[in-house]
Amino acid sequence: MATNSGLLKKIRLAAWAAVAVLSVGSAMYLLGGAQRAQRTGIALPGAARIGAAFELTGTDGNRFSSTSLAGKPYAIFFGFTNCPDVCPTTLLEMTNHLKALGDKANGLNVLFVSVDPERDTPEHLKLYLSAFDPRIIGLTGTNDEVAKVAKSYRVFYEKVPSKDGTDYTMNHTASVYLMDKTGNLVSTLSFQEPEESRQKKLENLLSR
Repeated sequence: MATNSGLLKKIRLAAWAAVAVLSVGSAMYLLGGAQRAQRTGIALPGAARIGAAFELTGTDGNRFSSTSLAGKPYAIFFGFTNCPDVCPTTLLEMTNHLKALGDKANGLNVLFVSVDPERDTPEHLKLYLSAFDPRIIGLTGTNDEVAKVAKSYRVFYEKVPSKDGTDYTMNHTASVYLMDKTGNLVSTLSFQEPEESRQKKLENLLSR
């Protein structure tokens, strides 16, 4: 039984790694296009842009508008509270990064958007995020609202039923998107990156 459990864990981690590699590759391709456009002064076509205006629901039950992010860089990550490894790991990493940034962290918004709104109610999301830095903003919404936001960030996610059909998990893009104060993609973070590399990217984002 222990052997089977270990094997399943390795398979699960390998699957997450594959999703992460795919998402990082896609994000870096789009990031390269954004940087080239910035250098040449041209505008990216709508299909190549990352992010768009949105409204979701915060952990306090009130509506949260992306307009409140204007003028301040932000990091946005999509996941779900029942995630066994990548999501809590990423949130813990962001918690540590915010602590390392000191007072500069107050100049950064960090958003966690649930791709599992059926289970992740505002109340449940609030309880889950209480284990991490209180500055991390938890957001949820209707299925259509979440799908619209995810699509604008080129985020992949899907529901995966359990074998017996009594439960499910979620596959999803594992990257953190780093957006500047004007809402343009600057870089991404991956849980596979060295801690020093992630920290440097956040410092660079805040210095722009």
